[in-house]
Amino acid sequence: MTTTIPSRLARGVIALAAAGAMLAMAGCAPSADEGKDSPSGGDGFPVTISSALGDAVIPEKPERVATWGWSTQDAVLALGVVPVAMPAYQYGGVDGVLPWDAEAIDGLDGKTPTLLTGTETGELDVEEFVAARPDVILAPYSGLTQEEFDALSQVAPVVAYPDKPWATSWQDQAEIVGTALGLKDEAKKLVKQADARVATLAAENPVLKGKTFAYGATNEAEVFNIYRETDPRVQLLSELGMKVAPSVAKLDAKPDAGSYFYGIGFENLSKLDSDILVAYFGSQDEADAFTADPLVAAMPQVAEGRFAPIIGESFVMASSAPTVLSIPWMLDRYVPQLADVAASVD
Repeated sequence: MTTTIPSRLARGVIALAAAGAMLAMAGCAPSADEGKDSPSGGDGFPVTISSALGDAVIPEKPERVATWGWSTQDAVLALGVVPVAMPAYQYGGVDGVLPWDAEAIDGLDGKTPTLLTGTETGELDVEEFVAARPDVILAPYSGLTQEEFDALSQVAPVVAYPDKPWATSWQDQAEIVGTALGLKDEAKKLVKQADARVATLAAENPVLKGKTFAYGATNEAEVFNIYRETDPRVQLLSELGMKVAPSVAKLDAKPDAGSYFYGIGFENLSKLDSDILVAYFGSQDEADAFTADPLVAAMPQVAEGRFAPIIGESFVMASSAPTVLSIPWMLDRYVPQLADVAASVD
């Protein structure tokens, strides 16, 4: 999920420099220090949020919010704020908007935000952020590079991930967004509600407790990508009482690589031992093609009915990037499917 596009960044830096000059001439470009001293920095502001790429100093409660990466817009919408700009989702979305986001926007009587391009390829375009005129850019679950962070920080304060890219839990995402928007208590309530729903479903489906699993995807031919324990989709299953199979760590040749997944060739699938195998597919045809491969069909999990495919683009997006907004949308469907497969494990 690397997103370094130097040419776009260069054009964007030129655009934001011009915009900054215009604002300065108009006398309407307050600095972070000015925000600290200004009476308008009330309601707990100014706020400084540290990230792996640098600090974001938010001088006053943001009114125009832009998001980047997967799922950040979910937390913003769940807190009752419609972003001015957010990523377009061709995969899983309708006209670029994920269904649970569309429902939230409609419920807030909002209009569809500006949809930022490059979501599918990770090609961040700074010019689009300049045009959106955000007060803050939220990207706690993203793959922002240092170069991109520095460029975007000339547009508005940027809240990136606290540790590693694509590894911020859904709980932390919500609380980071809540802090940035001056809605920390509201964010904690949303997390508590979602956590309670996860706990309730875990209690209602005790067959999941202790079952080992491996979670993967086939994003390239003859390679099975396995998600590491730090990935939010894996963490959600752990919260339901399941356990990451020991084979996931054993097959990981570069555990410190910094990515949220690693790949193994189909010839090594027999080494991926687990009670349950979870994988996602955009369509049933894709799932059928996967299980038709002889090396896949020979896996005990597949041969013995211990395979839990996640099928359908929207369902894949909701379960791959769980949030306080997508969890209520998909979890009541997701957990029974997992429980049915878990019940077949001896």
